[in-house]
This record gives sequence, C-alpha cells and structure tokens, in this order.
Amino acid sequence: MERVVDGDTIIVQGVGRVRLIGVDTPETVDPRRPVECFGKEASAFTKRLLEGQRARLEYDRDRNDRYGRTLAYVYLPNGTFANAEIVRQGYGHAYTRFPFRYLDEFRRYEREARMGQRGLWGARCGDAAPERSADRRTPTARAGGSSEL
Repeated sequence: MERVVDGDTIIVQGVGRVRLIGVDTPETVDPRRPVECFGKEASAFTKRLLEGQRARLEYDRDRNDRYGRTLAYVYLPNGTFANAEIVRQGYGHAYTRFPFRYLDEFRRYEREARMGQRGLWGARCGDAAPERSADRRTPTARAGGSSEL
C-alpha cells in the first residue's frame, strides 16, 4: 500500500487510486467542500490500519467507478477486513447506494457502531452527532476477482 488519501480511498502501487467498497467516510480532501465532521479522525484511523501494510485486494463485479478508481475490498495479512473494520469501529457509514457482496453485514456493523456510539456516532459536531446519507455518491461494486498488493 502506497498511501492513504482519506478514510475510504487509498493509493496502491501498480493499481492506482482504490476506493474501498461499501464504505463512506466523512470528506477531508474534496476541494469543493469543507472538511466534514470526524473526517480527520476517519482518515487517521485508515492510515493507522493500512499504511505500511501489505494487503490483498479483492474485487466485486464492477472493478471501477465512474471516476476511474479501482473498487476493492482490502484484507490485511492477519485477516483483518479493512473495509468492514472502518464501518465496525464507527469511522464510516455503510455505503448502500449500490448492492455489494457484504451489504447486510455492513448495515449491521453500522447499526452496532451507532448503538455503541463508536467513532463518528459518538462525535459531536455543533449540537448533533453527524448525520448524512452515505448514498450520495455513486461508486458501484459487485462480483469479481482479487489481486495481491
């Protein structure tokens, strides 16, 4: 893994920009928008989880989104499923706009993080915990293959 761009996007040597399937974290690098509540924390979590790690990419049906990013599930050598861990720990929403292989599990992980007030679900931004639809972007992901990093 070369570097973390933000909480749900990484750059992988030989692959390029990779969008984590099923995950939507608060924005930190969109020049058209301010940094969103808990965005810096989400990016830092993904950096701690992935930077300097060898990882295996696994693909769903659609390999790229409309922005040309590779769509992938990311697995660490110890078996950690990075996409799921980000949602489970409350650093991102389950991105449910398009179906993907682990949709039901990711919804459950998000529900559990909300109930446990983990990560962004326990954060306060102004007077309320961050609430926004994870369905506002359009990466697509479905059935595919895998590759080693």
